[in-house]
Amino acid sequence: MSSAARTDEGAQRVASAAPQRRVPVLHVHNVGVRFGDAQVLDDVSFDLDEGQFLAIVGPNGAGKSTLVKVALGLLRPQRGHAALFGRDAGDVPERIGYVPQLKTFDRTFPATAVELVVTGLRRSWPARPSRREREQAHAALAQVGAETLVDRPLSRLSGGELQRVYLARAVAREPAFVLLDEPATGVDYLAEHDLYDLLERYQARTGATVAMVTHDLAAARYHASRVLVLNRRVFGFGLPGDVLCDACLQEAYGHVGHAHVPHTHRHALR
Repeated sequence: MSSAARTDEGAQRVASAAPQRRVPVLHVHNVGVRFGDAQVLDDVSFDLDEGQFLAIVGPNGAGKSTLVKVALGLLRPQRGHAALFGRDAGDVPERIGYVPQLKTFDRTFPATAVELVVTGLRRSWPARPSRREREQAHAALAQVGAETLVDRPLSRLSGGELQRVYLARAVAREPAFVLLDEPATGVDYLAEHDLYDLLERYQARTGATVAMVTHDLAAARYHASRVLVLNRRVFGFGLPGDVLCDACLQEAYGHVGHAHVPHTHRHALR
């Protein structure tokens, strides 16, 4: 064997022996977004790995929903980039489940719960769901404890019921990544904490990765495995106990009011 061949063979052995780093589910690199004179996101970077539960926290106007749009590929940043599973979000729609802010939904829209769930299968509004689509939608609704809501008009759903239907829509395809934008806004206490239980059960069953925008610092501490503290730029990213600290929160929120997350909330959330 020639020396060149031996060198190539040795290089191949080294390459095969080297550990292969997994591509993060969500990769955000130096993202900057500006609307007019307002810098909404400034040099935001982090990686979310498979199977993690991320809570994104920060004050109003911190750019949290803008970050969600960047992650979903709905908004192109002026600087930097974001990728899902190493690709543009538009290339992997079947791997993503999304729960928008409920306050943006028109409750008077003439549709039923099952029709809304089917839009998560079709990515369009169904004129007439097929039998197969209805079966899948029924299964998704049953998975989130909303099987009795199948044919109920959206106008007759409570905040908690609509939240469950939207979650069923998000998980109908059993996506590998579920992204929720303030899902607890406008729902009562019990519905909010049912949501966390449903997400944790879905994650345990499928191994999915979850990211959630929330204003609830106690929920972030006790339900998330990673926390991003955001106010236009990143003030902390890591384990909840490390980044939900007085220094990070005071700096991000600009005052002391959000600095302490009381440990007594832990039992109320479970």
